[in-house]
Amino acid sequence: MAQEQVEEYLETIYDLENRDGSAKTTAIAHCLKVAPASVTEALKSLSERGLVRYEPYRGATLTGEGRTIATTIKRRHRLLEVFLTDILHINREKVHDEACRMEHTISGETEDALCRLLEAPGRCPHGSPIDPCNRAIGDCTECAAAAESAASTPPRTRNVIPITDLGPEQQGRIAFIRGDQKVVQRLSDLGLTLGTCVAVTRKTAMEGPVEVSVRRTKLAIDHAIAEKIFVDAPGVEK
Repeated sequence: MAQEQVEEYLETIYDLENRDGSAKTTAIAHCLKVAPASVTEALKSLSERGLVRYEPYRGATLTGEGRTIATTIKRRHRLLEVFLTDILHINREKVHDEACRMEHTISGETEDALCRLLEAPGRCPHGSPIDPCNRAIGDCTECAAAAESAASTPPRTRNVIPITDLGPEQQGRIAFIRGDQKVVQRLSDLGLTLGTCVAVTRKTAMEGPVEVSVRRTKLAIDHAIAEKIFVDAPGVEK
């Protein structure tokens, strides 16, 4: 299989798995507009490469390696949608297809440069969240400083999720803050600093405020701000 085809399959499985728990052969075929028999052969190939776990008649799920590739492509796709919409002013109805064609060709360096140019957007034009980069940095200011000095940064060793993805009473340690020094300082003033353990005590409906507990203090944080705070995800396969 060509690499672009591999990435398309992994991205599709990622979407279906998140929605349904696993990706059925017929669902993949419908999304990619190919025959079910072609999907079966592709899944066998991806399974042999260690990218998916495939059981006939039950469907497929991503392995840790497969998920890493899928989330990388998904992040690039959504960054490209923002770029096409906000910078090139392409019609929003066309940006998805344009991003699909471009997402397989850009490098990690270009992806990082796009993110900095767009000031680390949190969502694509259609409202879907954009994952943070996988670089071992604490915030976007560190990314900009590394780019200016041409310094390389190692990849982050743990998966991170926004605190808005934590359930009530779940907790995590702050690993990354999306934003520049102003954002970091604002959160620091609230006691929300890198390495701090934070627990979600209550989430309101309709993307309302998120109530968190940090250092024995309860805070109600605007949902848009809470989405900028990422903690180590518990129990994620690497």
